[in-house]
Amino acid sequence: MRIGIDARELAGRTTGVGRYLAGLLREWAGSERARSHEFVLYAPEPLAVTLDARRFATRLIPGRGGTWWEQMQLPGAVSTDHIDVLFAPAYTAPLRLNMPTVVTIHDVSYVAHPEWFALREGARRRWLTRATASRARTIVTVSEFSKQEIVERLGINDAKVRVVPQGIDLPATPGRPRESGDSDPRLLYVGSIFNRRRVPELIRAVAALARRRRDVSLDLVGDNRTFPQQDIDAAIENHGMTGRIRWHRYITDEALRDLYARARAFAFLSEYEGLGMTPLEALASGLPAVVLDTPAARESLEAAAIFVPANGDVPAVALALETALFDEPARARLLVAAPAALAKYEWARAGRDTLAILENA
Repeated sequence: MRIGIDARELAGRTTGVGRYLAGLLREWAGSERARSHEFVLYAPEPLAVTLDARRFATRLIPGRGGTWWEQMQLPGAVSTDHIDVLFAPAYTAPLRLNMPTVVTIHDVSYVAHPEWFALREGARRRWLTRATASRARTIVTVSEFSKQEIVERLGINDAKVRVVPQGIDLPATPGRPRESGDSDPRLLYVGSIFNRRRVPELIRAVAALARRRRDVSLDLVGDNRTFPQQDIDAAIENHGMTGRIRWHRYITDEALRDLYARARAFAFLSEYEGLGMTPLEALASGLPAVVLDTPAARESLEAAAIFVPANGDVPAVALALETALFDEPARARLLVAAPAALAKYEWARAGRDTLAILENA
């Protein structure tokens, strides 16, 4: 079988969806079952992963890699290559293809909260995702919460939606014990900065905690994708946290592993996620996480996180961050609960189940 893959997310700077696709490709590269298939990866520029070119051919289709590329340029190439099924890992797929399509829809935030998106972008995302979902042979998603959202908000039959939790990479293995007397109690946030992730509230909470714990600092990792645009630099400066909150717009995987290894706790105040991958990565690195109390966070992290009210009360967040950094019994309880939460997120299982869906399609 020839499996086509929209691999745009592996070109340029790789973020969450790109890492999702890279994890699946790694599994298929080492899978005996996958050896019976050929894979063709389509992208507008060279990919940031190395694969066996005999099994994973890459076809470059010059363009900007946006909706025009997806809807007008990609279909011709896929049809010419006699693909049996197309896998679209990033919410949408070409609508003009006369072949089975499997699409991964990670969340439907643009439907649930249209106010977080510019008018034209939100309308495009909603229309194209609905059209893709209605035409797809199967929809893959990463959590039961997202399945429920897809069924209810997109009007899709639940039998068409399959939940396949993705795997979680281990960003870092702690190089030294993170004891309560650590002279550098660093917090970490990782993820593109969207409105729903409440980074300004996190900055305020860290600033409030820093008035009691002067050695506390925060590393923010992620580019600013808020709408309307939030001034992150101004928020850091206005709260007197210049130098103690370090904002990294984009860093290499090696640098990210180093930040995970240096941190003592993780913060992710998102009110809407399909899964929330980075708190799980933090947990896999031995970092207790502070998250908002949402259905998706409860589903993924179970008892292995400190949950704060979804209203984002700053004093409550500051207290939770202090607990995650300095309360050793509480930290120990969270980390003991980590293996049970992480057991659901294995790349081997994700690769096997996703490949089976593609075969059946």
